[in-house]
Amino acid sequence: MASINMSYLNPRTVILIGIPGLQHMQFWIGFPFFAVCLVALLGNIILLIIIPMERSLHQPMYIFLAVLAATDIGLCAAIAPKMLAIFWFRSYSMAFDTCLAQLFFIHALQCMESGILLAMAFDRYIAICDPLRHTSILTPSILGRMMVIVAIRATVLVGLLPILIKRLHLFHSTIIAHSYCEHMAVVKLAAEDIRVNKTCGLFVGFTILGFDMIFILISYILIFQAVLRLHQKEARLKAFNTCTAHIFVFLEFYILAFFSFFSHRFGHVVPSTHILLSTIYLLVPPALNPIVYGVKNKVIRKRVAQIFLLNHGSQQ
Repeated sequence: MASINMSYLNPRTVILIGIPGLQHMQFWIGFPFFAVCLVALLGNIILLIIIPMERSLHQPMYIFLAVLAATDIGLCAAIAPKMLAIFWFRSYSMAFDTCLAQLFFIHALQCMESGILLAMAFDRYIAICDPLRHTSILTPSILGRMMVIVAIRATVLVGLLPILIKRLHLFHSTIIAHSYCEHMAVVKLAAEDIRVNKTCGLFVGFTILGFDMIFILISYILIFQAVLRLHQKEARLKAFNTCTAHIFVFLEFYILAFFSFFSHRFGHVVPSTHILLSTIYLLVPPALNPIVYGVKNKVIRKRVAQIFLLNHGSQQ
């Protein structure tokens, strides 16, 4: 019996199936992801409340941390509602244009997060290698310009991805084997030449993630060289201690980012494993960032304790 060659011209909707091979477990998988989202939202909202209130935190590092918290909230809001609707309510369909909008926001916010991590590494470099000029270099106007550049870079470069997808008209399927609209998962549906889309995806990935990672590594190499030149052991430990949270966040972000990036293009990873890890990559860093930075900072820890003690006292 001859096979039927199905194709779709300018589809209006797509179907997100969630995690291929694990559909029977998706209802239960949704609960840990929901818990991670709650931790991320609660932790980052607390940071956005504490940092503006506490004058001692009005420093470049914590201003960057507040922007990172806002970015993480946006990332959770972009991915979690539809993903949990798929897992719990079997709401698989999604308008094609809405899918492209989700694709844009997820990848743009990822790229903004990468840019903020680069800005934080630069801040640590100036604070440790040239502490006397720290406040004169990272003035409020410079901080504002840095954040604007990070946002514009992400918006312009990631904006190319949905624009190039919109030029494709013929698709061999409308079923996306993913829990959210990831760029390559959508591009692979096309029944036309997608070399331009693949090339642009690689260009955006290496221009942002690759560029940022290289310069973050250079910053930390220079920081470690400066720290090792310090004569006092206490001074070296103090300097290293200020960087541990940044290094942890840097490693967890880029290791998961590049695994997700390369496995979708060149790897032969089991689809369920890839999608689980790519979802973890999107949701776990926003949950860990406020915990890592909060644990390391006494002022933030004290303020969080005051918030919860106040709530506990008002309930009694």
